[in-house]
Amino acid sequence: MEISLKNQVALITGSSSGIGAGIAKSLSESGATVVINYPFPGAKEQAEAVLDEISGNGGKGIIYQCDVSKEDEVVKMFQDIIRDLGTIDILVNNAGIQKDAKFMEMTLDQWNAVISVNLTGQFLCAREAIKEFLRRGIDPAKSVACGKIIHISSVHEIIPWAGHANYASSKGAIRMLMQTLAQEYGADRIRVNSICPGAIQTPINTTAWDTKEALDSLLTLIPYNRIGQPADIGNLAVFLASDMSDYITGASIFIDGGMTTFESFSTGG
Repeated sequence: MEISLKNQVALITGSSSGIGAGIAKSLSESGATVVINYPFPGAKEQAEAVLDEISGNGGKGIIYQCDVSKEDEVVKMFQDIIRDLGTIDILVNNAGIQKDAKFMEMTLDQWNAVISVNLTGQFLCAREAIKEFLRRGIDPAKSVACGKIIHISSVHEIIPWAGHANYASSKGAIRMLMQTLAQEYGADRIRVNSICPGAIQTPINTTAWDTKEALDSLLTLIPYNRIGQPADIGNLAVFLASDMSDYITGASIFIDGGMTTFESFSTGG
């Protein structure tokens, strides 16, 4: 069955590259009008390239610069999108960064930068999205749900990651944020879920796959024996944004080629 998100507006934060760009393309292919968010002026060209590809394939969208860790910028972004596109039906909370360091060497600036974007950014965007969902109410011509929020988390919401305490902590917290929102707003027919990617081939983790040796080492952690692609995440996002997943809320869905089965224990650990 073909999934249609026609006439729905989807905001995908951090979508000028990587997983976010893949999600934007997939949602567009299913008929959604997409808002491609990018964080700073230097990323505008990348965002435009994503939009050009979407437009070239018959899709519709706009680009929008906003640092999701800044409350005033997030509030203005939602106001502008609602003014220009009418509403927002789908929020994909994808923007995220890494500032890696051994714990004893991690600075407060490194900690705060990651928590501000990865967690506070998701809080701010979800808050504004829920306000709009409740203001608008259910539009049965679009969806049986009042609104859909998809948090992009990580396998590291359950797998500890030495040298990445800030990142892993942000992802673990996203799980509780997502479940709390699903619980608090379920009666309003707002669905909230998380996608938890494993190793996905994007620029943020180039060193993990850009040589045969690095890729072979990575694949020892993945039972399915391939690295994921942004389209893998995009396909799941389309499903979660659609009415086909209407009874799914409060769920963390792992899309990791089996990484969370802990491949190292396949031979006894």
